[in-house]
Amino acid sequence: MNYDVLIIGSGLGGLECGALLAKRGLKVLVLEGSNQPGGCMQSFRRGGLHYDTGLHYVGGLAPGQKMHDAFEELGLLDLPWQRMDEDFDHVIIGGRHFAFHQGYEAFAEGLAKDFPHQREALQSYVGRLQNITVADMDVCAYDYLCQTFSDELLVNVVSAAAMKTELRRESLPLFNFAHTCSSYIESSWRLQGDGNLLVNKLIETISEAGGEVRTNSRVVRLTEAEGRIISATCADGQCYKAECFISDIHPAVLCQLLEECPSVRKAFRRRMQTAENTCGMFTAQLSIKPGALRYFAHNVFVYNEPNVWTMTEENDPVKGVMISARVPEDGSDRLRQIDLLTPMPWHECQAWSETRVGHRGDAYKAFCQRKTEQCLALAEQYIPSLHDMVEQCYTSTPLTYRDYLGSPEGGAFGMRKDCRTSMLSFHSVGTPLPNLLLTGQSIILPGIEGVTMTAFETCSKITQDKER
Repeated sequence: MNYDVLIIGSGLGGLECGALLAKRGLKVLVLEGSNQPGGCMQSFRRGGLHYDTGLHYVGGLAPGQKMHDAFEELGLLDLPWQRMDEDFDHVIIGGRHFAFHQGYEAFAEGLAKDFPHQREALQSYVGRLQNITVADMDVCAYDYLCQTFSDELLVNVVSAAAMKTELRRESLPLFNFAHTCSSYIESSWRLQGDGNLLVNKLIETISEAGGEVRTNSRVVRLTEAEGRIISATCADGQCYKAECFISDIHPAVLCQLLEECPSVRKAFRRRMQTAENTCGMFTAQLSIKPGALRYFAHNVFVYNEPNVWTMTEENDPVKGVMISARVPEDGSDRLRQIDLLTPMPWHECQAWSETRVGHRGDAYKAFCQRKTEQCLALAEQYIPSLHDMVEQCYTSTPLTYRDYLGSPEGGAFGMRKDCRTSMLSFHSVGTPLPNLLLTGQSIILPGIEGVTMTAFETCSKITQDKER
């Protein structure tokens, strides 16, 4: 059977592309190599509870804001989103407590109460967040912040919640930093339920429009004829033909599928396969004893040293942790689950890189236990005696991302973007083959906003080509 569009990978970007194109009347097939769709948006079940892989909160879903129209078109606004507290992010640095308010003006004025001498600089900062352009790909985020704020503590406070990207002071582009922060300031939301609600909604949209999503269908080869991809072959021998192909897998992994394609020059492969990857994350996912802790509708970022921009340089012991609580699904005010997250460079778990899932041994278990204890110690600055409230704990490292999500070196944010070499580290959705396009967090921006923006860009390219 021939398809209009074949999508390799069912992460958020692949499913969003599938939903958008199927709704526009194209015959879509999404092939997923594992037994569960969703990539970083999927959830897993342990001990009667669902745990999310990467979904914690989403920004800008209110009418007129950045993500509202996109999620409306994708049918995702119908999900049970819960608006977070007006003080949506709390930051604790050196024992001092700061709060981020929803709304740009409220955000600036809230921090100005702690930094009255920086009020004008804060107004300038939120103005810049609302007017980011592609030119800011060449601007170093850390340098910009240091030039904007004369108070070093404020530089670190406004950066603290950006743990959801890779804070590299020498290279992180302002373009990435600003997009990571700005939509959450507009408004912040959590999903009452697990990430599979989002995944299943997109799959439902694809199916209702006549498309298909197939799991356990790992693509192992792409075949080219006359300068175009004509088919994808899976590990089980099945071959699928399509007019257009979209890759939602890591570009370095895609290049392995293109080895027999003469139109893909070595320079393109070398660029994708040698690109640096971002750091990974260590996550301790906690189930809390029933009734032990009241739900809090905000995130907390706790640091044990003032400079948050050193997080990924040497990360053992843990220097900072994000605390994210799951919305109670029973409608009560008592939570059952908390995630503790901290950045984790690949080198910390490289000793076990040749081992298989479930066969990493006692040393790896001890390593994860030590990391968990360090995260708990930081989290207890906000939640005293949290350790005593924990019923069960499940951990993941960059090895988990590599083995389950196909992310080289377990990178949590795709391929690294560098303001010093933006022409090389930022990638367009196109490839040397006119009917093979890219999507996903390695291309333009990571995170839910970035992946969604990229999916719309990828789909726009396909629909424009069909209209010509």
